[in-house]
Amino acid sequence: MSGAAYTHGAMHARVRELIDSLQLTPHPEGGFFREIHRSTLTVTRATDRAERRALTSIYYLLTGPHRAEWHRVAADEIWHFYEGAALELCIAAPDAASITSCLVGPLGGNAAPVHVVPAGDWQAARSLGDYTLVGCSVGPGFDFDDFVLVRDLGPEDAQIANRLRAYPARAYPAP
Repeated sequence: MSGAAYTHGAMHARVRELIDSLQLTPHPEGGFFREIHRSTLTVTRATDRAERRALTSIYYLLTGPHRAEWHRVAADEIWHFYEGAALELCIAAPDAASITSCLVGPLGGNAAPVHVVPAGDWQAARSLGDYTLVGCSVGPGFDFDDFVLVRDLGPEDAQIANRLRAYPARAYPAP
């Protein structure tokens, strides 16, 4: 979907430009993305013997009041800040018993331009301004077979889902 086709509310001019110039499309967790690298090398995960690309990388754009929903990936994910406002990144242990927040953004204060989410941890994010453009590199490479949204958890995981949904939407003050 191009910026011209995106009609959900008023959109910051730079957001439209980024969607169009980077050829971003909607992501299932929220926001917009485009894969920019998928390694030709493959690796076999020791945990389950699944074969995956060695590394993948995407552009990821999150806008205004929208959030990236709670989700987990079966690989380490490295967030890289590119431009816009800082990103609040919330991270929870696999059982959601502990949840923390950090800022991914320009170096300074409480923000750092790179942050790692360990494989299997839950994560959610939101921009602290009109938009945030980041990159995410995943190793072993991202595969939608390894991607779980909290909304897709079954009744056996209700306690985890409830803990994640109860976490404050704004751990950091609004800009």
